[in-house]
Amino acid sequence: MFKIYYKHVNKCLHFKPIYFSKPVSKSYTSGPPADETNFDLVVIGGGSGGLSCAKEAASLGKKVAVLDYVEPSSHGTKWGLGGTCVNVGCIPKKLCHHAAQVGGVISYANKFGWKVPEKVPHDWELMIKNITNYIRSLNFKHRVKLVEMKVKYINAKGHLLDPHTIKATARSGDNVTETQIKAANIVIATGKRPRIPNIPGVSLCITSDDLFWKKTPPGKTLCIGAGYVALEAAGFIQGLGYETTVMARSVPLSKFDKQMAKLVTESMERHGTKVLVNTMPEKFEKSGSRIKVTWRSSDSGLNSDIFDTVVMAIGRTASPNLQIGLQQAGVTLDVDGCVVGNFQNEREKSSVPHIYAIGDALQNGVELTPVAARAGKLLARRMFGFGKEQMDYNNIATTVFTPLEYGCVGMSEELAVATYGEENVDVYHAFYKPLEYTVAENTVDDKGCYIKVIVKRQQEERVLGIHFTGPHAGEVIQGFAVAFRCVVTFQKLVSTVGIHPTVAEEFTKLHITKRSGLDATVTGC
Repeated sequence: MFKIYYKHVNKCLHFKPIYFSKPVSKSYTSGPPADETNFDLVVIGGGSGGLSCAKEAASLGKKVAVLDYVEPSSHGTKWGLGGTCVNVGCIPKKLCHHAAQVGGVISYANKFGWKVPEKVPHDWELMIKNITNYIRSLNFKHRVKLVEMKVKYINAKGHLLDPHTIKATARSGDNVTETQIKAANIVIATGKRPRIPNIPGVSLCITSDDLFWKKTPPGKTLCIGAGYVALEAAGFIQGLGYETTVMARSVPLSKFDKQMAKLVTESMERHGTKVLVNTMPEKFEKSGSRIKVTWRSSDSGLNSDIFDTVVMAIGRTASPNLQIGLQQAGVTLDVDGCVVGNFQNEREKSSVPHIYAIGDALQNGVELTPVAARAGKLLARRMFGFGKEQMDYNNIATTVFTPLEYGCVGMSEELAVATYGEENVDVYHAFYKPLEYTVAENTVDDKGCYIKVIVKRQQEERVLGIHFTGPHAGEVIQGFAVAFRCVVTFQKLVSTVGIHPTVAEEFTKLHITKRSGLDATVTGC
């Protein structure tokens, strides 16, 4: 049997094989011999992108090694193979978000006949224990998969000595072992780490690298940052019963559609989270076992308060790349440590032809796990002559897992207007109420449930952007993302028969534009 690779032609309708590869052995035999030091490909970084690239290259019969080493956070947190997503990102975040949602369901379960106590306590320690146990199982599965595919896994930090030579430094307690390996091709998949500002007392703060491994409850929490990491963390911490504040230098979710971002933050405030905007922390001080935070607001001047936990989530940086010999090997980096790509018409190719970067380590990359994984797989195919397809970084769907979830694909309303002109853009929209919220009398969440489809004004009204706030936003948007890539028109969208009763069917019932000025509130079922 052979593994067959396909590509689509004629939009999304037909498929044809583009190449074949030999099947992967299922034995648990180790990868290349221990004294083997020459590889077709060495991947530095064991996250989603790096592992995807390494496994794909191995499936094509190439000799591959993965170097992965996690520098402990400033608070000593460390983890296993799998990168940010598995250990300190998507996976634990979504599980904590779900834990908070479970609490929300319990709060109105009595409306559906369940006899539950008025107050149900939450056990943070047990939640974190179960989540970290699951993460460790994923770490193990990743290692087993590499063995299955005969990929050499080296738990060591990689440092380039020249364009083809990598020094691998392994640490075990006080013991340090250094070896050198050669690579015909190198992929940098080191990801990013939380950015730490130069503010007095900042060492008292933790980051997302620490939050999901924190064994004790966070208590009263301050989340500093305006991006989705800060808002998602604040959302589930508040949802688990701890008083939470978000402190943002500017407008939260500024890279997203402004109207949708406003709906998300307003929902968080209804859930009890305090949101401070136009605000900057000035210093952190110990106050017994707690942290006194002093900040300056453009609205109210100098203020202070005391918190149990402060989570610093102001962005991420690739600055560790500045310390692994890339520049000495001829690789061009930007000031933040990201690899500059787009050489020889390949987005992932660096200034050194056989050295590439994927995922967050690539300048101007899309910082999403599925993007890195897809880019890594396609890169491996091109690298070894088994394909020509480039990664398409445009129109990537995403979801923000705040209490009111927000999913989107395509242009924001602001970008569409700036690109085509206000006179050439229409926005179909609706405020709706999920059926689940009716009997539950959930008036906290239903105020922000909203959809809008941005179209170019022409005969068929090509869809430019799709935005959704409400339950299961990621599941809803994923399906529409497929339609979006097939160049869906508004007429195709509304001519589709919806599944009843669902929140997603509201897209098929859209008929009111913002331009009309009519009330967009959905009435009836």
